[in-house]
Amino acid sequence: MKQKITILFLLATAFTSAQINYKGFIDKYPIEFVTDIYSDGQGTAIYAYSNYDTPIVVNANLNGKTLVFTEKDKSGKETAKLSFENYNAESDKLNGIWKDLNSGKELTISLTKEFDLNSDTDEEWIEREILQPVSLTGKYFKLVISKGKDNSFGVSAVKIIEKKTDKLIQKVDVESPLWGLFNINVGDYNFDGFDDFSVFEASYAGPNTSRIYFLYNPKTEKYFESNFSGTSLEFDSKTKRIVEHNQCCAGRSIERTEYKVVNNKMILVKKNCLEYDDKTRDYKRIKCD
Repeated sequence: MKQKITILFLLATAFTSAQINYKGFIDKYPIEFVTDIYSDGQGTAIYAYSNYDTPIVVNANLNGKTLVFTEKDKSGKETAKLSFENYNAESDKLNGIWKDLNSGKELTISLTKEFDLNSDTDEEWIEREILQPVSLTGKYFKLVISKGKDNSFGVSAVKIIEKKTDKLIQKVDVESPLWGLFNINVGDYNFDGFDDFSVFEASYAGPNTSRIYFLYNPKTEKYFESNFSGTSLEFDSKTKRIVEHNQCCAGRSIERTEYKVVNNKMILVKKNCLEYDDKTRDYKRIKCD
């Protein structure tokens, strides 16, 4: 059923939005700042204070030449704004104001561009690192990326780094396309009480995607690549089941497959297949292939 539309090897994806990596300061506090702004002025950014290394995701809005990033708490309430007047993606410097929306306190922001993934140069490079929007207790992630002659980008590794000390805990090799800022997810994929992580692998026709899943070994305190695979996997911690969703033909055909986890392997429990019926205007169950 899957029709792959993303090529699964290094340097496979052409990138279309303006993803830029900066380093600098909010007041006297060193930060790393990664922006991903689209041509319509909307986008996302990630920043982290270097003394803590916990990533903060902010939403971007470019209105004219004023770029504003909005920070929200877990309830969705706006807590801070980062504003940059006379924004220019081509500039090597970015200066602005960080404002606490509760107290009104303001701090200056000064950033220096490290690299721009959308620069028009034909320069090739390897092993530049991009902060990711998720982290674990005491750990954060960076993607290791490379650029090819055709201005395409790929992920060659993931670094797991200790917060505050920046000590490298582990580096795992992968080969996957770069997928904006949100390549890594975290979760307890084998339901053992320890958080694991996954890396975007591919997108397919329709909403289907796949990921590479790395599980945590509490004995070694390291991550290992699992054999978990499938499209659009969902992990239910209550039932301890993995559900795979697969659609094709503009949603006319749907597969839903349920697995349990035994010894870190996905074991099939059941599979249901549905097909849209034009006469009843509803889905009917059919025999799975």
